[in-house]
This record gives sequence, C-alpha cells and structure tokens, in this order.
Amino acid sequence: MESKMVFVCDTSVIVDGRILDLVREGKVSGRVVVPRASVAELEHQANSKKETGFAGLDVLQKLRELQKDFDIELSFDGERPTGFEIGHAKSGEIDAKIRNLAGEIGATLVTGDKVQHEVALVEGISVIYLRSHEETKGLSFEQYFAPDTMSVHIKEGQPVVSKSGKPGSVVVKEVGAALSTNEVRDIAKEIVEATERNRDYYFEIEREGATVIQMGKYRIVITKPPFSDGFEITLVRPIAKFKLADYEMSDRLRGRLTGAAEGIIICGPPGSGKSTFAAALANHYYSLGKVVKTMESPRDLQVDDGITQYGPLEGSFELTNDIMLLVRPDYSVYDEMRKTVDFAVYADMRMAGIGLVGVLHANKAIDAVQRFINRVELGMIPNIIDTIVLIKGGRVAKVYSMGLLVRVPTGMIEEDLARPVIEVRDFDTDKLEYEIYKFGEETVVLPITQEMVAKQQKLSEPIDEERVSAALEKLLAKIVRRDFQIEFEGRKAVLLLDERDMASVIGKGGKNISQLEKKAGVKIDVRQL
Repeated sequence: MESKMVFVCDTSVIVDGRILDLVREGKVSGRVVVPRASVAELEHQANSKKETGFAGLDVLQKLRELQKDFDIELSFDGERPTGFEIGHAKSGEIDAKIRNLAGEIGATLVTGDKVQHEVALVEGISVIYLRSHEETKGLSFEQYFAPDTMSVHIKEGQPVVSKSGKPGSVVVKEVGAALSTNEVRDIAKEIVEATERNRDYYFEIEREGATVIQMGKYRIVITKPPFSDGFEITLVRPIAKFKLADYEMSDRLRGRLTGAAEGIIICGPPGSGKSTFAAALANHYYSLGKVVKTMESPRDLQVDDGITQYGPLEGSFELTNDIMLLVRPDYSVYDEMRKTVDFAVYADMRMAGIGLVGVLHANKAIDAVQRFINRVELGMIPNIIDTIVLIKGGRVAKVYSMGLLVRVPTGMIEEDLARPVIEVRDFDTDKLEYEIYKFGEETVVLPITQEMVAKQQKLSEPIDEERVSAALEKLLAKIVRRDFQIEFEGRKAVLLLDERDMASVIGKGGKNISQLEKKAGVKIDVRQL
C-alpha cells in the first residue's frame, strides 16, 4: 500500500492562507499536520485581539472543510508550548518546536518564513518555501474606491462611507450598504492574508484592538473592542502626487525652500495635504542630486524609489536617529511628529547639521512653534526651525520665518527688561506677527498688533525734557517745601527730594506719584537728594 505524503504547516502559511491554495491546486495532499504550537500561537494572538490570530484560526476552519472535497487528512500533533515559549515566539521558540515535529515524523515542512526555511535546510528537514511576493488583486474593499476616493470608512452596522475630492473640497457620501460584524471581519482577514503574502506590505502597528497596515498605496487601520466601540476598518490612499512646481508660491519662498531653509516645519489640520507637500519637497531635493531619507510610521509618503523610507527601529525613532546620523543624508523628512520624543529627535538631528523637514498637526502656523515650547529649550527653537509652512486645502496658506534678538519686548519700556526675544515674521511681508519670550517662569507667545507697534514707536521717541521739567516743577511747587532736583534717565524722570518730602510726593499707596506720572506723561523714580 502506497504511503501518504506528510506535510507540516508553519504558522506563516496558515496566517496568509496559502496552505489552502496548495491544497486546492493539488500541490499538497495526503496527511496535513498542524502543529499544536501554531494553534497555541494563533490562540494567543486572537486573545490579544490581533487580526493575525483571527485570520489564522479562520484558515484552519477552512482547511478542515477542504477534507470533504480534496485528498487530505487533517491532524494536530506535537507539544503545546509553554507561556514562556509563546512569549518568546519572535526568538524562534515556536519555530523550533514546529521543525522538531517535522523532523520526528519525517514530514515536509511548508513555510513562508525565510529564516525557518534556512534553519530547516541546515537541520536536514525537507522543506517547501513559499516566497512572499504575491501581488494582491480583486480585494473586496477595492469596490468602494473610485478614482478620486481619498478614504473609505467601514464600520459594523453602518453604511460604508467614502471621502472623495481633494483637500479643501472633500465630499462625503455613502458607497455601500451596512455590513454585519462577520462581513467586516471577513474583509479584515482578507487584508491580513494579503499582507502576509507580500514582503512589500507590512504591519506598522499591531496592538490589542488595533492594527495598522501599509499595503502598497493603502494605509489601513483596523480597530475593534475593547479599543473601539465596534469593528471598524479605515482605508486611506493618496489620490495625487504633486511636484513642488505645482504649488503656488513666491519666487522668494521657492528659493528659500530650495536653498536657504534647513529647519522646515510643515503643519496643517488633518487631511489638509501637508504630507503631500512634504513628499513633493522630498522629491524636489532628490531631483537636485541630494541624498534624502524619511522617518515615518506608517511609511506612506509617496516619494521616489531612490528615497529610503525608515520606520522606528525596534519601535524607537531615537534608534532610527542613530542610524540616520551614520548614513548622513542631506535632507530628511520626519513625518507625523506627535510625541515629546519626536521633538527631541528633531532637535538633535538639526543640531547635528542635517537638513530637516518636520510634519505635524496644527490648525495655525504659530501652533507648530508652541508644540516645541516646554519640549525644547526656548533659545534653541530659532536654531532648529527657520521656516514654518502652513498647508490648508492643499495649498500654501501661510509661511513664517524665525529669528532671535536680545531687546525689550513690544509693550515694555524699561531698558533693564531686555531679554532674548524670538521674532516670528510673515515670510513674504517681513511683518512681525508674534514675539516669544520668558516672563518670570512663564513663556509668553504675544500676538503683535498694529496698535501695539504704533504705541511702542511712540514710547520709543525721545521725551521733551524741557516740557516735562516745567510741568513737574509746576506740580511739585504745590507739594514740596524744600529744594528738589529733576534729572532724566532715558525716558524716565528722576526726582531728587529731601527725605522729609518723599512721603508726601509718593502719597498713600503711591496715589500721588501715579497722578504726577499721568499729568507729566513720563515714568517717575523718587530718590533721596
């Protein structure tokens, strides 16, 4: 009697569903063994609300159903791993158990994991290696996308909704009937399987209740309870790829972005087109022969193939920064800056001399600067940011330049109040719009109005010492009985009085001196003659 072939399925070909294709195509027949180690790993992932776990368990159910129509005998074998081994699955504990099972029963191992394949060859185990390069076609969610669709939003029990158009003119409409939980889950499983089958697709984030996948041009976010109140899938894709030349801007600004600016912040509200502008700027630098890299999570900027896109190394952009300093790019784009560590990394890279383009959410251009306050030393901000570009509705809405001066802030008079002041100016008009400085322990972000500037100019004009002296002498003659002198220090009058006259000039609670200042039109300092 002819013995049946025996195949052991690795977890990778279960999750991506390719074991089902091999059975349907007749490439795998006979006894199909599923390691209990793989089942335990999938169970652990499903209990952690990860989509890979649910997708794998669904494949095993379909594999059992295939026994009715195909020449396979499904069985489960091997030891169930311990909690420690499941927790250290990435270190190879589960893979080792699967290989040991294949070796013990003389089976052929089927895997899509390159390392598992190589180790199996070293150990002399028969192995079928399925490379991950399959292009996805005809996925069910694609039916909801039209050529101008920016995003599709699927939630259980709700009609499928899409956003179409372009930043600034977005149209929201229903594109599909309400889907049940199982129908939404089926779409999620399909997405996970497709991601596992192609090495160019990847899981950016996989947490309990939330999974973020970058599938080619699609950025996909899958959420479920307990993180969200229902099963939801959001799919976003760029619908246009712009060049820097496509944006309306002054020649001065275009020259600044091309040559002088090296600490650029691109900001705007969600969906405004700031990432599209950042990609256009990155591609522009690359076209000039510059070495350009990006730091993104997820990696969804539509940049030229010659631009390398980095994610967080071992989950940390601080580690990515270490690599970035070694590869020495001329320019780097840091997309989606949100956390305090992102701003610290941005500052470190700028101080190291790398030309940097940071992208962050902000409704107003000045809000982008305020995001740095209390995260980066105030005096360092103008050294790491020289240009702020606000994008709204897919166009350049506002541009600021920044500089640092030591002077008296607008609205103050006394020279001894001089301090470092960050000036935020409109780039095209050079109009001063904000001042940022320390006042005691507080950081002040002061909007500058035309009235404030006019008042400051008036206060800065030299005083008429003759007129003020005459006015003070007339006023003091009614109060002071003894000799006094009037001197001037800048815009301040100094009254030198006999000690016995000082109290009557100052008055209770400073009432008299306040009236004198008001009538004379100057600040007055009272000192003993």
